[in-house]
Amino acid sequence: MLPDMESLKRLTAIVYGLQIASFFVGITFIAGVIVNYVKLKDVEGTWLESHFRWQMRTFWFGLLWSCIGILLFIVVVGIPILMAAAVWVLYRAIKGWIELSEGKPLDF
Repeated sequence: MLPDMESLKRLTAIVYGLQIASFFVGITFIAGVIVNYVKLKDVEGTWLESHFRWQMRTFWFGLLWSCIGILLFIVVVGIPILMAAAVWVLYRAIKGWIELSEGKPLDF
């Protein structure tokens, strides 16, 4: 039995919320990407698949830039990298949430 689109849309919004909440409780970022991978099959072929892919890319690239920032923290260059990564993750979570609320798929 396939989950209905409304519950998948709600789940997608929850993942965006988890991404934003990760600024306060970091573990929610990981929880969100786990939800993406577990439910990916349910959204394949729908407009919500673009949101799941967007969310997964946000996680992986956010993690990559955060690790680079942490490694370069000692030489002070890491501070602006970490700040830029945080702004980028926040931008993508907000943009995705807005597009989701308008019922639009994301282009990447």
